[in-house]
Amino acid sequence: MTEFWETAFTENQLMWGDKPTASALFVRDHFARTGVKEVLIPGIGYGRNAKVFLEHGMSVTGIEISGTAIALARSQLGLQIPVYHGSVLDMPYDNHLYDGIFCYGLIYLLDAEGRAKLIRDCYRQLSPGGQMIFTVISKKAPMYGQGVRLGDDWYERMPGLKMFFYDAASVQREFGAYGLVELAEIDEPTSGGGFFPFINVVCEKG
Repeated sequence: MTEFWETAFTENQLMWGDKPTASALFVRDHFARTGVKEVLIPGIGYGRNAKVFLEHGMSVTGIEISGTAIALARSQLGLQIPVYHGSVLDMPYDNHLYDGIFCYGLIYLLDAEGRAKLIRDCYRQLSPGGQMIFTVISKKAPMYGQGVRLGDDWYERMPGLKMFFYDAASVQREFGAYGLVELAEIDEPTSGGGFFPFINVVCEKG
């Protein structure tokens, strides 16, 4: 997977533009309402979703497997925040507890074991009362079922790109033990002018 994303970032530079996702705006507002001050973003990419939190006075720490993406965050978006260079599967990178964790998209690229580990590791790094929000792709997405079927709701859409698609049942199954409080469906705009259906999964540490 590392090679896939290094190639993608190198060839496309800011491949998704510099604007934050609709989910990042949703999470920013959610975190602002609940008083979040410190945000961890596993899979921060080149940082397009980080700026909305910084602009609201929150600190941001990232984790990113692509060195190219980290370099773009510095050179193109001017982000000088701490970013750990490595895989989210190697979490934790520090012993700090964060009151907000936001993971956009990344988790559905992992296999079942990897998804379970990421959820577990993020929950461990939440402070009591903290919130973690994962943006996952819905089974309602038009590409659901395309490519080589690897398992239930899991497909290799192209070489090196494997995706797991969620519905309410799989969200409950994977996040239910980690303070699941809300599912919020959201349409994310695409570069072609359309929308893809995603789900924001909100969990709170009691």
